[in-house]
Amino acid sequence: MVYTRSPREVDKISRSCQIVADTLIMLEPFVVPGARVFDLDKMAEDFILSQGARPAFKGYMGFPATLCVSIEDAVVHGIPGKEILTDGQIVGIDCGAELDGYYGDHAKSFAVGSINPDKQKLLTVTRESLMKGIEQAKPGNYVGDIGSAVQVHAERHGFSVVRELVGHGIGTELHEEPQIPNYGRAKQGYKLRAGMCIAIEPMINAGVKEVYTAQDGWTILTKDGKASAHFEHTIAITENGPKILSVGTHG
Repeated sequence: MVYTRSPREVDKISRSCQIVADTLIMLEPFVVPGARVFDLDKMAEDFILSQGARPAFKGYMGFPATLCVSIEDAVVHGIPGKEILTDGQIVGIDCGAELDGYYGDHAKSFAVGSINPDKQKLLTVTRESLMKGIEQAKPGNYVGDIGSAVQVHAERHGFSVVRELVGHGIGTELHEEPQIPNYGRAKQGYKLRAGMCIAIEPMINAGVKEVYTAQDGWTILTKDGKASAHFEHTIAITENGPKILSVGTHG
């Protein structure tokens, strides 16, 4: 079932997204060498609760934390623990919140201290890939137009696109139909229409596209141990094109 949302519902999704965006803005100054990942998770949980919302990931299918914190070769779904961030790493932080029965979802990858040019390029291209995908999210286009735009941009720069994990619809559930792959062919798949709310989230690897699941049952890692980056926005598809909902209070 693919939902189209009323303006009132889009406003509710937007509010949850805003809380998530504000959470990551609040965290950014603390994503530094020496930071303990568990502490970042606690800060995020406290902030979301202070906004009257609920951490959407905590308890979801048994996930134990508020944030997914994925360091270096961890693609997504890293469980925050005792890890200490070190200079030169990149770290993806994915966050969700639920308020009044509606969900928001947003992720960014951060540089920890000074990173090398190759990692900076990976972050830049992954963010650009997200924006290329968002540009295609307009009525009359197809899911394949989003994935194709992401894939073409990432691969043009020598990176690879994870196949096993995809974006998704979002609304009264964290994950709804349709799935939004980060690869594919233009003009293929589900036809997009105004009122749909979707999360687009490229997961781009520096090396091979293949991944595997760690022993913790959650963390997804690159098969070759090379770095991965992850950016995600929740958007609403409007008659005038895509509107990014996961922006902070000050835009």
